[in-house]
Amino acid sequence: MKIAIASGKGGAGKTSVTASLTRVWDAPLVAVDTDAEAPNLHLFLHPNMEESRPCWLSVPQMEPEKCIHCEKCRDICSFKAIASFAGRISLFPDMCHGCGGCFAVCPTGALTPGQRELGTLETGTALDGSVRFLMGRTRIGEAMTPPLLRQEHELLASMLEAVPADALLDAPPGVSCPAVTVTRDVDMILLVADPTPFGFYDFRLAHQAFLPLDKPMCVVINRAGAEGNEEGDEAVRAYCREHGLPLLAELPFERKAAEQYASGMLLADISPAWRERFVSLRDSLRSLCRGVSEKESVHA
Repeated sequence: MKIAIASGKGGAGKTSVTASLTRVWDAPLVAVDTDAEAPNLHLFLHPNMEESRPCWLSVPQMEPEKCIHCEKCRDICSFKAIASFAGRISLFPDMCHGCGGCFAVCPTGALTPGQRELGTLETGTALDGSVRFLMGRTRIGEAMTPPLLRQEHELLASMLEAVPADALLDAPPGVSCPAVTVTRDVDMILLVADPTPFGFYDFRLAHQAFLPLDKPMCVVINRAGAEGNEEGDEAVRAYCREHGLPLLAELPFERKAAEQYASGMLLADISPAWRERFVSLRDSLRSLCRGVSEKESVHA
């Protein structure tokens, strides 16, 4: 069971939810930080990092003496990583997405594979070794995270094949390519809703953006019950009812929760009541996943 914890905006609370679910998860688990541009799950789980491996993307490099300037490579590149200036082909490797089309169409072998560093994948263990931990981190200046995220997904798949476990993925914020890259490879998406006006708008945007993936989705409201924001809470509840989204939990707006988060500590450790909220959320997620699996088995 792989569950992505996502949100339509940064700051909605998905990392807090992921970290506390990791704390109460009572089965083999891999906690995964896929917010590679700004990973911060490690700040709450304090993993013991054991390995860091570089990630590379295959990009073209030129052997000018072999180029006949047919411009087929430029024509096939959808990302403008290859251009033609004054009778010469120019390459812009930082814009390359690594599709390999240019290699396929070059008739003379003038383009050969080079490498661009994307960042690193780091693995270790957290919570006294009870949870495996995986984190992606882009190199400073890298403009694209999806290629690294695809390699992170492949590494996660190999980890789960070697030792079967559930996986909780702290997804990139928003609804752009990194978030879609992560959520399309999971079994379920847990949307963390911020019930403020801006947060509600982005929550709806996330729901609509992830719908084409045809993944089961459910919701947790973070910072619910803030004084004067009753309409915001009810707006999220009404949207969930309208669209058939299971609302699994409402995490209350409390000063103690803000202090705990600011100190890099887990919400599930605030009190027995807070721990029970995440235990209930964990059990509800498992129940939903079982229901989805049973339904798929019947249709199969």
